[in-house]
Amino acid sequence: MADNGVAGLDSTDRQILRELQADGRISNVELAERVRLSPSPCLRRVKSLEERGYIRGYIRGYMAVLDREQVDRGMYVHVMVSLTSQRQETLEEFERAVSALPEVLECYLMAGESDYLLAVAVADLEAYQRFFRERLGEVPGVASLRSLISMKTVKYTTALPV
Repeated sequence: MADNGVAGLDSTDRQILRELQADGRISNVELAERVRLSPSPCLRRVKSLEERGYIRGYIRGYMAVLDREQVDRGMYVHVMVSLTSQRQETLEEFERAVSALPEVLECYLMAGESDYLLAVAVADLEAYQRFFRERLGEVPGVASLRSLISMKTVKYTTALPV
């Protein structure tokens, strides 16, 4: 059977990972049924996947993915950020400041046109303008900001192919 690029995993391990990505709250008994194992060997495999680093946070429980519209964060904006300098101190200061902004859901150091790419969730355009002017625009080391406003979510998943 093909490995699908996941070295060290057999087809049962990959099925366990797929099932847990689809439903992190699944009971061990239900998981065992779905992957055609008895509960004890299934639990041993899950623990082994945790110990080997394939599963992060499984022990801490599940994470709820909220509907952004329901919590008044329906506008999703990607922001391309260029800094005044790529010195280590500038990068660290920017990262500390951005990490403290709850509107910023994701922050990536980039190679290419921009230094960072942010994913920002706010209520609406007015809220984004306020965030842009009063918070993001005031972050030390920012030379320029380019906003890319998401009009529609075509696909969203946190599940990795295994």
